[in-house]
Amino acid sequence: MDYVVITDDMTFTIEAIAKMTNDDIIDRLVAYRNLLHKTSQDIADAIGISVTEVERMESKQEITPIPMLKQYADSLGMELRFETSADKRITKRRPLPIGVTDFRTLSSKFSYVDKTLLIKEILEQETTVTLFTRPRRFGKTSNMDMLRVFFEKTEDDTSVYFKDKKIWRCGEDYRKHQGQYPVIFLTFKDVKYATWEDNINCLKFILATEFNRHQELFESDKCDKFEKRYYKKVAYGEATEIELAQALLFLSRMLAKHHGKKAFIMIDEYDTPIQQGHMRGYYDQAVTFMRNFLSIGLKDNHYLAYGFLTGILRVAKESIFSSLNNVKVNSVLDDQYSEFFGFTPEEVQQLVVYYGVPEKYEEICEWYDGYRFGQTDIFNPWSVIGYLDNQCKPQAYWVSTAKNDVIGEILTKVSNETRKELHMLLQGQSVCTQVDTSVIYPELQDDSASVYSFLLVSGYLKVVKKHLINGEYICEVAIPNIELFSVFRKEILSKMKHVIPPSTVMKIHEALYKNDAEGLQRELHKLLLQTVSYNDAASENFYHGFVLGLCAMLDNRYYVTSNRESGEGRFDIGLMPRQLELPGILMELKSAKSMTEELKELAQKALEQIESKKYDEDMKMQGVHEIYKYGVAFCGKDVEVVTKIGTAGCV
Repeated sequence: MDYVVITDDMTFTIEAIAKMTNDDIIDRLVAYRNLLHKTSQDIADAIGISVTEVERMESKQEITPIPMLKQYADSLGMELRFETSADKRITKRRPLPIGVTDFRTLSSKFSYVDKTLLIKEILEQETTVTLFTRPRRFGKTSNMDMLRVFFEKTEDDTSVYFKDKKIWRCGEDYRKHQGQYPVIFLTFKDVKYATWEDNINCLKFILATEFNRHQELFESDKCDKFEKRYYKKVAYGEATEIELAQALLFLSRMLAKHHGKKAFIMIDEYDTPIQQGHMRGYYDQAVTFMRNFLSIGLKDNHYLAYGFLTGILRVAKESIFSSLNNVKVNSVLDDQYSEFFGFTPEEVQQLVVYYGVPEKYEEICEWYDGYRFGQTDIFNPWSVIGYLDNQCKPQAYWVSTAKNDVIGEILTKVSNETRKELHMLLQGQSVCTQVDTSVIYPELQDDSASVYSFLLVSGYLKVVKKHLINGEYICEVAIPNIELFSVFRKEILSKMKHVIPPSTVMKIHEALYKNDAEGLQRELHKLLLQTVSYNDAASENFYHGFVLGLCAMLDNRYYVTSNRESGEGRFDIGLMPRQLELPGILMELKSAKSMTEELKELAQKALEQIESKKYDEDMKMQGVHEIYKYGVAFCGKDVEVVTKIGTAGCV
């Protein structure tokens, strides 16, 4: 006989009784109880027995009867199913869906985290057109294909893919929509060409492929000759750009007439052509076409039942959606639909139990949790799956999933103040900023709020707190988890390397490590000459951000802090060694008020401030034995550095 544990539609095979003892089953149940943060008292209350009896069961002092095991499982929201030898079978664990987005394959052959209640919410909301904006690899494409398979009318009986899913248990009011509608399904994820001519040809091919998927229309007696002539031009790839803009309207109208039901329109990664236009120099052409294409197809279309779009950016100010008053945008800041993109804590708990590694849950939290969509805590699904598939090795799985040309462009042009804040984020701090989820590509370089908004919707940052003030979100943002710290360092800071050459950074770091004031002064001066204008270099705040940015590019041997209280004041920059045999580093910065001010004296004053204010007290208390103290004075592109070595035994 076999024991099979089923949790929330995921079947957990525990093994045949010949290979598994009563104690093994209890171990699995207790592990899941701990994941749910429930106590033995909670189980006792749910089952109706004393806590002593539960503790005796959990301590495995005696064999627990199967009915009692079932009650224990029930109290955790699980089902312990008993099968006789006549129906003996061991259900193997399904493989993890690495890169699988086709819903039929995903739900029938792989481990599938059930997101079908998204269908229920969509039908209840009755919003004609919805745009879902989420970071890449958070389930947008698989959810779109799930919607297509559920709603699309086909010759195959696609209800088989939903009968064991949550949506099927919601009743006939929802089941009656399954397989009843014509569907137009497009994905623009591969529209990434160097010229607009190549891009529009790619769009022609995509639309031709979709038109040919509905060949019944060409013979339909419900469609007129004009519609069929248009259908043929698009299907054969002969439509002009102007004619192509009418494609959604014509195809939805023909489908509705032929099938007697309004059509669904689904477009995955709608904003890819716009992003490519921005990067490749045909932005205006891309925006003009997409505005006409979507507006004609989605606005006042009497043949449209529902429209769904996914992307990373909302792109509202492009006027792409300005004329579409029936579009509802759902972003990472919104509560609605928040649990359907990415994995929730409960779903990850079920996965680790299913794959027999419940003890790995905390590590997964540290590495891949931390996102917050609306009010829902979310894990990166791509990374969780990669972790489980790779023998639970914690590393950055998300970093290699796409190129980030736009991020590279904007980060090479950010202000020094923004650069300073980015390095603060890397040190585990948060930044308060206005967040606009409808930023447009040309605006991304204009101000720090646009940069943070883009990093947030792209998945590099999380919202710690948010406030809606006068219709605008003011958010405290931070890096979500260990994986993103790694990704942030590799992808974000590396984008600024052409501003600060790696060789120069290395020489500055070497000078810092060696207490080489002359070398540090020489390299800072050289870097100021190469990268900074006199207009920028006007205040101590500027130089603070400049030096902090250099320090944040250090390797992992130091914790970099800024404006931290220690002794009798706050030091400018501190480098606390991760290993106490390394020296600590303190830096106090000064900016000359005029060109005539003596920099050497000003640098000496900065060094004396470190001494008089006892900024080294905190490092001494942490056990740092040797501390390099730097006084640094700036004026325009000139710099002066003085230094002194302190030890735990002297000031």
